[in-house]
Amino acid sequence: MASKFPANEDTSILTDIHVQASQDSGELIAFNDDDEEITRVVIDSWIDCKDENFYDEITTMLRNQLAKMHDMVDKMGILKPYSFVLEDDDKEPVGELYVVDDEDTVIIDDKDLMSGLDKDLDSFLDNLMKE
Repeated sequence: MASKFPANEDTSILTDIHVQASQDSGELIAFNDDDEEITRVVIDSWIDCKDENFYDEITTMLRNQLAKMHDMVDKMGILKPYSFVLEDDDKEPVGELYVVDDEDTVIIDDKDLMSGLDKDLDSFLDNLMKE
């Protein structure tokens, strides 16, 4: 994919690279913001995969792979910031895989990170209104 966006002065303007994974066909397809295909590959071990945790497992795997390739990924000819987002067969977001930015950005793989946020915000607003 990096060959489609070589590092040069004329950077492409994208906000996300959408990565769609299919359990049925084993395809991993990358799209730009306009839903135009950038590239695709078939991963044989994914064909007809019935694993209930498929997206959780490949999210971790793809995050690790992108992190290993950060030198190349960070230098792609795309205007920063941009991110890689994993989507399911219905193009619904499954998870953010990698963010390329000039700032220090960390992707935390923790589903409970935002748990209790509504309660905390309600409590904060209640206390604010009392004052």
